[in-house]
Amino acid sequence: MSAAAHVPRDYHVADPEQALKYAVQHVAWDRTELVEGVITPVSVSWARGSAVEAVRRQIAPRLEELGLVSGSGNLDLPGSENWFIPDLAVVPAELAAKTEGALLPDQTLLVVEVTSPSNGETDRTVKRRRYGQYGAPVYLLVDRQLRECTVFSGPGRLGYEEVDGPHPFGRGVRLPAPFDLEIDTGRF
Repeated sequence: MSAAAHVPRDYHVADPEQALKYAVQHVAWDRTELVEGVITPVSVSWARGSAVEAVRRQIAPRLEELGLVSGSGNLDLPGSENWFIPDLAVVPAELAAKTEGALLPDQTLLVVEVTSPSNGETDRTVKRRRYGQYGAPVYLLVDRQLRECTVFSGPGRLGYEEVDGPHPFGRGVRLPAPFDLEIDTGRF
């Protein structure tokens, strides 16, 4: 007998967005995103993790000065079928300490995504547009396949309005205020 036989005919989900986001947080995989309505398991290779760590180490002293922390917690994009787990996000330390659930992109100061062969196009297009629409002030895209970095800022209704790059790996990339520091991309 199929599982569908046990669902009552009058079964109705009052809020499909909330139901989908609840489901993505309770699947068997360790880390799962919801990208434009598609449930997507997140896997991190050593090379991708190494690039994330290179960014984290370079911004760490500045985070300490500014009272910020970095991590890769959940980001909800209300009103859409998106629930992202960025490779790295920077948020105020006191906000992170009191938040058990997801944050919103506009509560971050920086979001970093590092591409892999399986997610590169999503990071380049969907996440770039959505992070901008949802107010993430700065989005750093580390594109390992194209071997370049781009800084997006000035979030707006259609995505980001300001683009710095792409810069080839090996050339420094400047993060805007409040960071005001240059990232060494030769480490990616």
